[in-house]
Amino acid sequence: MASNEYIIGYLHLICALATIINLLLKRNIFWVPIMNLDKSTKRIAKRVKKGFQGYPQISLAYFGESINCANQVVIGFIQEEGAPVQEQTFSSKGDARQDETIQTTLLKIIERAEAKTVLETAGVTLMTVNKT
Repeated sequence: MASNEYIIGYLHLICALATIINLLLKRNIFWVPIMNLDKSTKRIAKRVKKGFQGYPQISLAYFGESINCANQVVIGFIQEEGAPVQEQTFSSKGDARQDETIQTTLLKIIERAEAKTVLETAGVTLMTVNKT
């Protein structure tokens, strides 16, 4: 089993790569092969269905301006019980749940973090929009 420092460093690397991917997507320059959306969502759902299996733990929460469209997804990582949560946010112009790149990235993070537990908040949490 890898040391905590190794896993935390690796998670930081994954977050940095995810940020780069987000920047490339905004410029429509995406060169990394991506997995089929259906395959990614099914594999994530299978991991969620298993329930709590121990640590490390990944949590997924979707946020949007309406319950029909999740514009953001927040992925949280907890190495061990009592450890602080490390979070990364991904945004989409459309529904992040239907964004092949985001779903593939989430699955890769889950796999590379060797998460024993994957939790997902049901539905879409509404974001408040400040209009000034």
